[in-house]
Amino acid sequence: MHASSDCAAHDASATRVILRRNESRRKGPRIMGRLRAIAMAASLVLVIDGAACAGGPFGPPQPVSKDAGGLHTGIGYWYHVDTYENGTAFVTKANQVFSQLGYGARHWELYGRIGASDLTIPDAFSSTQASTTTSRNDFEDHWKLSGTLGAKGFYSFTQAFGIGVFLQGSYYFSNFVDDVSGNQAGTPYATRLKVKHLWDVNIGLGLQATVPYGMKLYIGPYAHYSEAKLSFSAAVPGLKPSAGNAWIRNKTNVGGFAGVDVPLGKGFRLNVEGQYAARFSAGAAITYSY
Repeated sequence: MHASSDCAAHDASATRVILRRNESRRKGPRIMGRLRAIAMAASLVLVIDGAACAGGPFGPPQPVSKDAGGLHTGIGYWYHVDTYENGTAFVTKANQVFSQLGYGARHWELYGRIGASDLTIPDAFSSTQASTTTSRNDFEDHWKLSGTLGAKGFYSFTQAFGIGVFLQGSYYFSNFVDDVSGNQAGTPYATRLKVKHLWDVNIGLGLQATVPYGMKLYIGPYAHYSEAKLSFSAAVPGLKPSAGNAWIRNKTNVGGFAGVDVPLGKGFRLNVEGQYAARFSAGAAITYSY
């Protein structure tokens, strides 16, 4: 009797070991697949350098929220470069961090973001006249708040393919400000440049394919418009804009975007996206669906 019991216990223990090994084998490919997907996303960030708009990524065409409806939250980073002009070209560069809150269902979604960004305009203070010197060339300011609102709609052709449209707009609540001084024809001066009312709006169309491991690949065109007002506290000959203040607008109004959305498990997803209009843009975000 004791021998039979010992054999049964041994067989049960061996069965549990085999089951655990089989489960580990099944999980292994899924884990490796997700790691490969994350590595691909990270590579995309390293390859694409630059940016296009203050509002940040557009995200996948399909809503992040669950099909039955619900909230989602997220945090992200966006690096952008854009070209504005009004007789003279101004290149803007910025680093933005943001948090996102949205609500949606299978075919639609609404979302809002609050972000903080710096702003650099290389050669903004470069003089166009030999008689005017400046203490510095680049405009720089840090961490101003912005808000973004967006909406998207999505239609599935099949379980793997779909198409979506979106509308997204952003506005900076504060002015970016920097000071410069120098000499104009031998007379010292000091003035302050403000970048006011910086805003943008984007509308686009995206195609999406769902591939193994739940990854979503997407690509599409978009239209983009942005403007801001440059204003010097005192006009100085040789500094742009020559009139002391002027509206500047983005140089290129049409661009393209592409990205990948990777499931991380337990409701978390990684989104990496690149955009191209006048210049390239790139960023990443982590979202969680409730």
